[in-house]
Amino acid sequence: MNESFRSCEVLNDSFKTFAGAPRRPDGFVRADQSRRRGSSARTNGTARNPPNVSPMRTLLRAGRVVDPGSGFDGIADVLLNGAHVEAIGPDLDAPDATEVDVGGLVVGPGFVDLHSHVHSIAGQRLQAMDGVTTALDLEAGLMPIDRAYAEAAAAGRPLHYGFSASWGAARAQVLANIAPDASIDSGLAVLGNPQWQRSSSKQELTAWLSLLEAELAKGALGIGVLMGYAPATEPGEFLAVAHLAAKAGVPTYTHVRELVEVDPAIPVDGSVEVVAAAGETGAAMHHCHVNSTSGHHIDRVLATLDTARREGSRVTVEAYPYGAGSTAVGAAFIDPDRLRLKGLKPSSVVILETGERVRDEGRLRQLRQQDPGAPCLLEFLDETDPRDRGLLHQALAFPDAVVASDAMPVYWTDGRTESTEWPLPPGGTTHPRTAGTFAKTLRLMVREAAEWTWLEAFRRCSYLPSRLLDDVAPGARGKGHLGVGADADLVVLDPARITDSATYTDSTRPSVGVRHLYVAGVPVVSEGNLDTGALPGKPLRGEPR
Repeated sequence: MNESFRSCEVLNDSFKTFAGAPRRPDGFVRADQSRRRGSSARTNGTARNPPNVSPMRTLLRAGRVVDPGSGFDGIADVLLNGAHVEAIGPDLDAPDATEVDVGGLVVGPGFVDLHSHVHSIAGQRLQAMDGVTTALDLEAGLMPIDRAYAEAAAAGRPLHYGFSASWGAARAQVLANIAPDASIDSGLAVLGNPQWQRSSSKQELTAWLSLLEAELAKGALGIGVLMGYAPATEPGEFLAVAHLAAKAGVPTYTHVRELVEVDPAIPVDGSVEVVAAAGETGAAMHHCHVNSTSGHHIDRVLATLDTARREGSRVTVEAYPYGAGSTAVGAAFIDPDRLRLKGLKPSSVVILETGERVRDEGRLRQLRQQDPGAPCLLEFLDETDPRDRGLLHQALAFPDAVVASDAMPVYWTDGRTESTEWPLPPGGTTHPRTAGTFAKTLRLMVREAAEWTWLEAFRRCSYLPSRLLDDVAPGARGKGHLGVGADADLVVLDPARITDSATYTDSTRPSVGVRHLYVAGVPVVSEGNLDTGALPGKPLRGEPR
């Protein structure tokens, strides 16, 4: 381990842990209590608009309202007025509102996905059916940030969207002279290029740090760091990123480099690196998909993170409920030699677009050379093995771990990654986590294991991820809770039926059980059916200090 990082094992205890962040006051009040309950338009569970009344006011009647911001869990009505929550309480009176009977259903703040590489209507519709109202690409980010936001706005989005400043793209521009184009496909293609994976000179470091600082000034939601794709770089470079983040008051979101158990020659253990940098700089540092980067070493990694948080380090963590990840086949950690270090084989790799399971090292090297940007699956845990399932459960159950999907684009054999048809045209492939992460987590943790209450589930899926963004994006403060004045981003789900449907072989099947989804007060899903005309998504952007 690099000596400069050994010295950071005693962490700065002057910074609040994520778990200790202040909660919002109780916002549950009745609307004008002098009014009697009126005769709102009501149709046995099907919403319709009263004549001559704007559809922007919606009354959700008699649902089980779960607000992780205040701790409320009980039967109440919710009145939406445009893009905000107007009132919550029993027997609300709003005769001019569209009324929807949600009796027997759970009503909560829409899920906020911090880790979605879905930059398409097609992919966001799958996420909408999974209960997501805000889908952010924070691990990888996009560059240039202005172009990323402009292109999303021009195409329209069903869900709110946002991006971090891309560490990988900034380094590729300086070290490999590769101009970024704010495209996920270009980003995947770059991952296997060794030119940007080396350490930087002092001048190069200054140059790409300057690019990141400029992206933050333009509204990036922090810095996304794909350290796992350049695992041999000098640890001091990561520390410099942490100092920049601390100075700018923004989080980092890191795909950590290899663990020392996997590669003893690694410059620094990936999880220790995040902890050390957070402790030394005071930056808020988010550890992405701890399940996939930790594998069979999850006990040690979670213990490292737990110790750091107890000592005051601002480290947060996310997980998803699958034993296979998805990336580009040219990624550094899919090199045959590195797979062996992980105890994996070429047959652990499946090419996404063709379904080919790689037969041997020769074929894997050929695929990596021919098309390093080709998306693939990497099986790191066996979901049929009870021990491995236990490790996935452990990652999700870790205190304050948030749920995040690492959703990937949908690919069709003709090269398309977008479709405005619904249901999606046949033949599309993706990772099942794109369609099913949140519903699967709810099935596993609430319905089957009964380890989470619904209040805890919404805390993990909505409240905690939103609070991670409060400092960098004040617009996030209205998300993740259901107090009066909160954003009208809500999911209404059937607690007995919520489940994932997507599989590795049929990956675009929408989840089941999301009955209604409102994004900025606009119904994107009604009675379980997606509205193909609804594109209410708005940008969530950072506000520089």
